[in-house]
Amino acid sequence: MDTLILNQTEVLSLLKSQEVLDAVEGAFRAYGQKQVQMPPKSYLFYNRYNGDLRTMPAYIEPSDATGVKIVNVHPGNHDKGLPTVMAVVVLNDPQTGYPIAMMNGTYLTALRTGAAGAIASKYLSRKNASVVGFIGCGVQAQTQLEMHVLVRKISKIVIFDANKDIQNHFAGWASERFKLEVKPASSVEEACRCDILNTLTPVKNPIVRREFVHAGLHINAIGADAPGKEELDPTIVKIAKVVVDDWEQAHHSGEINVPYARGAFTKADLYAELGEIVAGSKLGRQNDEDITIFDSTGLGIQDIAVAHLVYSRAVNAGKGTRIDLFA
Repeated sequence: MDTLILNQTEVLSLLKSQEVLDAVEGAFRAYGQKQVQMPPKSYLFYNRYNGDLRTMPAYIEPSDATGVKIVNVHPGNHDKGLPTVMAVVVLNDPQTGYPIAMMNGTYLTALRTGAAGAIASKYLSRKNASVVGFIGCGVQAQTQLEMHVLVRKISKIVIFDANKDIQNHFAGWASERFKLEVKPASSVEEACRCDILNTLTPVKNPIVRREFVHAGLHINAIGADAPGKEELDPTIVKIAKVVVDDWEQAHHSGEINVPYARGAFTKADLYAELGEIVAGSKLGRQNDEDITIFDSTGLGIQDIAVAHLVYSRAVNAGKGTRIDLFA
């Protein structure tokens, strides 16, 4: 046996948005049907470098796909010409444990996160949602938009970023790529005037205030992915229907981690895990007035589902480099 090595260019050439969306939705369905194994992600914190390293193992039984993602988050990398997030995914043969593939997982991570947000919007936003707001306009904003156009008829986006160069770049990219109306916002409050709001920042102090949020809004809270991070005023969490990707991860590192630590949010306050809704055991949005929140921490099953898709496409296309790691 040997191991297939795939670099970022090769991975990008093998990914199609609709296929990624379908693979991630299938992973959530398997999760909701209790057909996955996935311990919570583990963290190493490098406080003096303002960064962390995470490991995310998973096994999706219906597709017999298994492996682990190793991913870092270093916000200071932007100033060094490096991605804030860099990742490697290793796929294993579940029968023998042999590492059948090792691939760049950086853009794969961004795309599967975009897919998760879009899947949440598919089940939790109003059916006629057409205006999408973005707070934070980096790479993750691009993949969120790329996936959202597959689940809703988007006519306009409202965007805000404290870094106006990043905001302007996203505005130009979105306008050219999707030919829709782009409204640069002058404040976080203005960006909240939408049907679906994506919060994509690394902040530790809430920036979305209760008075910014209107009835019927769906929020994809993406940025809070480690202990202490929080983008939403905790009073919003209390009045909304909150859906998480995974309770074990969300209550210690997702948007609800700070309210949970303070005793202001408990498991009894949770509406559902997204997999339960995708699998049909719980309902999604039931009326146009509810405020809904999807607390996304990122799951290993998302990475393994997409990496397994990439591996299958690579084998069929004859792409990648094969090496014997045990020679």
